Amino acid sequence: MSWLVLGGSGFVGSAVLRALDAAGIDAHALPAPRLATTADAPAALLDAADAADTAGLEAAIAGYDVVVNAAGLATPSATDGADLLGANALLPAVVARAASAAGARRLIHLSSAAVQGRTPMLDETETVRPFSAYSRSKALGEQTLALAAAREQSLSVVTVRATSVQGEGRPTTAALARLARSPLASVASPGNARSPITSVDSLAELVLALGRHRGALPARVLQPWEGLTVRTVLEAAGGQPRALPAALCRAAVRGGYMVSSLMRGRLDGHVRRVELMWFGQDQVSGWAADQGLVPTARVREVLAGAAGAAADPDGR
Repeated sequence: MSWLVLGGSGFVGSAVLRALDAAGIDAHALPAPRLATTADAPAALLDAADAADTAGLEAAIAGYDVVVNAAGLATPSATDGADLLGANALLPAVVARAASAAGARRLIHLSSAAVQGRTPMLDETETVRPFSAYSRSKALGEQTLALAAAREQSLSVVTVRATSVQGEGRPTTAALARLARSPLASVASPGNARSPITSVDSLAELVLALGRHRGALPARVLQPWEGLTVRTVLEAAGGQPRALPAALCRAAVRGGYMVSSLMRGRLDGHVRRVELMWFGQDQVSGWAADQGLVPTARVREVLAGAAGAAADPDGR
């Protein structure tokens, strides 16, 4: 099969291309079209997708069996805007329409577990609880894509909910390593809550498995857990986290969200990162585990590498 990766120059897209190359699969990258929209509901977004000119995208996709949409704006602290909605909410349905018309067999759309927000247990249902402009745009993208997929019967469509993806060279990974080595590194006692921290190469391995899978795919697949807790994440990144009273941490999180609400949610992303550091987030084992397709866990090595870079930023 031949693969086309939209957003192949990005952090996740480039990892997918590396995995495909290592597997000996013919794959090419394609820049995603830049879209903007003010539509902010699935039905309105689907109408916008239907009105979009997809002739050029259809021509670019023609001849490819599997299309991976790794494009979008990965900006968790972004505010609402037409560009954010265009990239994350409208583009998936536009790609589905073009891929179906071009004769592709499968579309793998990369979304984010952030669509389920602060839910205690991440899962693979259609339920979403977005808490920020970014997570809402990704949730709208999933919902609009589901409407589009229902019409495109010849196209197999699966949405991958990536968790907190880390990798070499990613600013968020470097920031995590710096945080782990700082006095702020801490966990809510006892510190054994599961953390959704994962690695980009494991995500790429999952995408490869989904594209190769011969049977039917579910509508959504959650990226599997890589085995770290809130404490072991910070330790792997070079830290020695303190255990804080859980009740105190919960009160601090509630206060943070209250302050953010007074600022129209502008601090939600920052408060959420602290909440995840302290409490993590659990998740179901999911479809990939049921099928025996759990990728190799690599995030511990990624964090160790980031810790080494943080300890010696000049590379000496």
